[in-house]
Amino acid sequence: MEKNLVCIVCPIGCRLNITGTADDLKVSGNTCKKGITYAHDEITNPMRMVCTTVKIKGGIHSVIPVKTDKPIPEKYKLEVVKMVNNIELTSPIKMGDIIISDLFGTGVNIVAERNM
Repeated sequence: MEKNLVCIVCPIGCRLNITGTADDLKVSGNTCKKGITYAHDEITNPMRMVCTTVKIKGGIHSVIPVKTDKPIPEKYKLEVVKMVNNIELTSPIKMGDIIISDLFGTGVNIVAERNM
């Protein structure tokens, strides 16, 4: 396997070259050890924050912004969006309210990003 990534851990944005297998990764191009950790995590278990909106009744807008409170495995990202698209909330909602708890048994929640 050979893959190129840009490290996003710090503002330097090192261009990483990753070779080998998931069990034996070789990383070059990093200027610090964080690049190695980032490359390993991105290849073996990529994680993502999910930001989207949920329909709401009785608010000043028809949707409210929500997000995961922690990164979730990337493989769940589309399922989270599909799940959220089937929800309709009723105002009032407070920023930080948990909209969906423990997504797929990961301990990650969907939370409101504003009051409405």
